[in-house]
Formats: sequence, structure tokens, C-alpha cells
Amino acid sequence: MNKRIQSVLMLLLGGAILRIAITGSYQRYVKHGLRPLLLLAGAFLVIMAVLTLWYEFRGRHHHDDGHGHDHGHSHEPGVGWLLLLPALVLLTFSPPALSAFAAGKSGTIVVSSESDYPPLPAGNPVPVTLLDYAARSIYDSGRSLTGRTVQMFGFVTPGPGGQPVLARIVLTCCAADGRPVKVGLTGKAPTGLGAGTWIQVEGTYSSQTGSDPINKAKVPYLAVTAWQEIPTPQDPYD
Repeated sequence: MNKRIQSVLMLLLGGAILRIAITGSYQRYVKHGLRPLLLLAGAFLVIMAVLTLWYEFRGRHHHDDGHGHDHGHSHEPGVGWLLLLPALVLLTFSPPALSAFAAGKSGTIVVSSESDYPPLPAGNPVPVTLLDYAARSIYDSGRSLTGRTVQMFGFVTPGPGGQPVLARIVLTCCAADGRPVKVGLTGKAPTGLGAGTWIQVEGTYSSQTGSDPINKAKVPYLAVTAWQEIPTPQDPYD
């Protein structure tokens, strides 16, 4: 691969990184807090690519002026330009965020226990994440949830017994390490929704638990009192 191909690759890759960072679609792949680093990395790649191309063409122009034009053909491997295709795809198309398909292939995350679960904020319903609800349900036996109405949102995916559960993907760093957290739905649970449909639910703590069919981890349940379908959020990860 010559310097021109390398530079064009860097330019396309840097442009793709800047594109997803500016439009917000980067949140499909990495955590929200990494946006400044993506902007810096994308800008660095674009600047380095432009400078390399400028020096490359300037050096070639000076070489031609000093030695005349070479009428022979430079046989550069055409296959090198095929390496531009992945960068062009990344620049043009944005793959979707992890959702029901990934959750259906992975067992629910094993939530970690805390020594103390502080009371939930005032107000009903109180917004909580699926991860927080699962930890309070399993390790706190629902004590900090009793008597409270909580509000959560996520996508529908098959769970214990093939029944739909509410799920979200939890990221440690990026989509490559994403794992689902699942909460079963009882009470006025939604029916007839396709896998991957995003919903917002309100409900109360349920002592019912299930077992994830993939990794046999414990799945807590929510007694649903109300629900509604919602658009896919810009930041889809928990």
C-alpha cells in the first residue's frame, strides 16, 4: 500500500469518526462519555491525511520538475484500493445499535451486589434503570422498591418460557462488550409486540423471579401497571 492509499484511508476513517461523533450515532457503538475522544481522534486522522497527501503531491511535483515526466506506467497493486471499501461503507452507512437479536443470543448480566441500597428519589413514578431495578430486586429483596412505582424503558425480547421481557444492553466500553440486562413483565404486561420494539413501562416490585434460558441467571420481574410504545432512543444503552 503506498502513501496515497494510506492517506485516503485515514481521511475516510477520520471523516467517518467525525460523522458519527457529530451526528450522535456514535452512541450505537460506544459509551456517551467517549464523544470528546472520538472528535479528537477523527480530527487528528483527517489533519494527518491532508498533510500527508499535500507532502506526497508536492514532492512528486518537484521530482517531475527536476527530472522530466516519466512516460512509463507505475504499476501499483489495484487490490490496495479495495481497502477503501470498508471505510466508504462506514462513512455512508451506520449499522444499528445492539438490540433484541443480541439480547436473544446472550444471557442476562449477573448484577453485582452492593452493601447498601439508598432510598429511591421522591416522586411517583420514579425513573430507574433496568440494571438498578434488577440489583435492588435480587440483592435487596425489593425492600427499597416496596410501595414505589417505578418507570423504565427498553426493548422487548424473549425471556423465560419464551415470554417477552424488557431488556437493554449494558456497555462497559463499547458495543463489543455489550451484555443484556433483562426484567420480566407481569401484571398488565404488553402482548403482541415484535422483538426489538421499544416500550416505556410503569409498575411496582414483584417478588416473582425467573431463570434466563441461556445462562440460567436470575431474572427479576416487574408488575406492570401501564405501558406505551416509544421511539428508539438516541442513547440505546443502559
